[in-house]
Amino acid sequence: MDGLPELERFFQVAGGVVADPGDVYRFHAFADEKVDALAFAGRDAARANGRDVIAPQDVPITSGLREQMHDFDRRDDAEGIRAVLRKAPRRPPGDVTFAEGTEDVLVEVFGGIALAVARSFRIVHPGVGHPTTEHWTRVFDLYRLVL
Repeated sequence: MDGLPELERFFQVAGGVVADPGDVYRFHAFADEKVDALAFAGRDAARANGRDVIAPQDVPITSGLREQMHDFDRRDDAEGIRAVLRKAPRRPPGDVTFAEGTEDVLVEVFGGIALAVARSFRIVHPGVGHPTTEHWTRVFDLYRLVL
């Protein structure tokens, strides 16, 4: 996976946890799942408005996720993470397309989710520096309840 060292470093700096390559792969699969779910919801919103193009405003972003996205944007390492994410562009769901700017929003969503997950370890598993698969799974399960 491209960007493995960047994402490992991101989790260390942002959340104080050491992420091994397996953790990064698990996180990437989880974040892809959540970003895809938001893209599907955006597709539904676009269709409800009579469009077959998903505009950035169609993607449902909660206030908490929006805050994490803004925090991600202000980070010194954000551009490096964005570059990694742009190498694997998102595909729109089904028979719709992305409007200009929608894919960029989804990159920011991915960054916001990464930051939120990294920060979650301090809350869900305080003191854990080397999370196990079980730790990661619990954090992901928590987010699946709300995203």
